[in-house]
Amino acid sequence: MPRSRKSGAVSSNTVAAFTDGACSGNPGPGGWGVVLRWRGHEKELSGGEDLTTNNRMELMAAIQALESLKRDMAVEVFTDSTYLRDGITRWIHAWKANNWRTAAKKPVKNVDLWQRLDDAIGGHAVTWTWVNGHAGHPEN
Repeated sequence: MPRSRKSGAVSSNTVAAFTDGACSGNPGPGGWGVVLRWRGHEKELSGGEDLTTNNRMELMAAIQALESLKRDMAVEVFTDSTYLRDGITRWIHAWKANNWRTAAKKPVKNVDLWQRLDDAIGGHAVTWTWVNGHAGHPEN
């Protein structure tokens, strides 16, 4: 089945995970939210922390989405965070090879959550889709 990135329609065998994170002040109080859709079912997840950053909340949304799945599945994660998308699709491989150091030899920020996200992916077949934040995408 063709999918429309605007509507968030995905194959019936794929879980759609719409994720978002936010923070009031950076750092400050923040929260994350997830909408999971699969075969006509929908589940919402959310949480927050008193002192955090927007990037940590974006990571937590993706982590919680993946950790909530009871078995390995195909998952399409929708995010408006280029930090999350680029980190998981481009940077993480080098970070791991460099003992969780950046190309500049500095420790990776939020390494605890990047490692948790890497573990959460596990046996899932994950596709990462960037959406323009708060620009008409119904789940963002």
